[in-house]
Amino acid sequence: MTGGAVLVAMVPGSVPRADGKGQGFGSADASVTLLVGRALQEGGGAARCGAGAAGDGPCTGWREERVRATAYGAGAVLRDTAGRDGAEGAARTVALPTDAHGPLQIGLAGPGRLIDVTVRDGHGRHVGGALDPRGRQWANTESLRAGERYTVHVGAQDAAGTPVGVTMAFGTAPPADGERITAELGPVPGTYGAGQIVTAALSHPVPAADRESRIRVERALEVTSEPAVEGSWHWVDASTLHYRPRTYWPAHAVVRVHSGLDGVKVGGHGYGGPSEPVEFTVGDRIEAVTDSAAHRMTVRRNGRVLRTIPVTTGKAGFLTRSGIKVVLGKEERVRMRGDTVGIQRGTKEFYDLPVFWATRVTWSGEYVHAAPWSVDAHGEENVSHGCTGMSTANAAWFFKTVRVGDIVEVVNSGGEPMAPFANGFGDWNVDWSAWLKGSALASVPGQAATAAVPAMSSFPVSGRTVSRLHPMT
Repeated sequence: MTGGAVLVAMVPGSVPRADGKGQGFGSADASVTLLVGRALQEGGGAARCGAGAAGDGPCTGWREERVRATAYGAGAVLRDTAGRDGAEGAARTVALPTDAHGPLQIGLAGPGRLIDVTVRDGHGRHVGGALDPRGRQWANTESLRAGERYTVHVGAQDAAGTPVGVTMAFGTAPPADGERITAELGPVPGTYGAGQIVTAALSHPVPAADRESRIRVERALEVTSEPAVEGSWHWVDASTLHYRPRTYWPAHAVVRVHSGLDGVKVGGHGYGGPSEPVEFTVGDRIEAVTDSAAHRMTVRRNGRVLRTIPVTTGKAGFLTRSGIKVVLGKEERVRMRGDTVGIQRGTKEFYDLPVFWATRVTWSGEYVHAAPWSVDAHGEENVSHGCTGMSTANAAWFFKTVRVGDIVEVVNSGGEPMAPFANGFGDWNVDWSAWLKGSALASVPGQAATAAVPAMSSFPVSGRTVSRLHPMT
């Protein structure tokens, strides 16, 4: 890709010059020369060339510009690859080919040391990068985005240890025409229970065999929360990811979900496109636990028991699924028919009747609902076809107490375990270590689980302390 540019400008935060003509850090003679390079093409050849060229000048497949970082923060382009000269102190824009998938490197052409390199896109997001141990070269560790504008702040020291700096800007060419990969994020904005799962439905599948592309997608899907929690994405299938914390969301948390796929190259699948962000809140932590053997449901709010309800659950042949489920929706009145769950018409088990105050917990039709026809069995025996039945008054109270995302658990039912993904949100039945194995980042040390807010770090730069937010992974 071509069409990018490096724009050299004054570095923000520098101090006034003694002569009043600008901003600076110190001596007017202090400066270092930076080599700013970009790959002309994708592929290992250009990357290897760039990695070895930061101190030696351009080579095949590599394009670079020389930029001076000064004590005043103003950069002068000393020479571009065509050999043109720039006057010292002039802020110029020079063509620099940009390949969003290739490396960006900033190195030193002479004595000195790089102290800090910060790269942000037009939305303020940081681009991950690393300095070599000698402080001679910086390289990005995550890909740039196509069709994006970037600002680069470089802090360095010259051979005498004097602080110098420069600010540069460049843009990457837009992606090629064609359908782009987007992520439909869920849930829709609103207030949910502590068991709500975050979902991402991709417009195009990314197969498990293409781990690098999955890593790139996963790193671009950001989940943050207040307060912070430990959480991770899990690939349900080639087009679907689920995100959950290690334990339930804290009550009254605020959760924000954002796709950074726009402009990101996803292997051979093309580029990512824009997606609508999502923000939702978590209400009180409501947990309903049904003990089928005791025929009782206990409902708690934030750990305090609200009500213990006599219930009936699935009888032999129709045992209620065991495990943790999440409220999927609520219907004041629903028609229930036996043939929708495989019970044939004309048999003694067939039913067709209106049901009130129905709270859904599986897509296949398991509800918590009013069952006035079996009131004598409530608290005594299990006589249902798999749902959890209770009196009309208790069902109405339960219906009005819970919300989508609240936790409904069944124990001691003897039924099949709740499926993790095929029939609602059974994600909480997956052990945390197994959940992490479903992340493409499981093979990347220390990155399978992520804090839901960025971590802050501080580091010294020439006698002062600079704080930076680490980019999300």
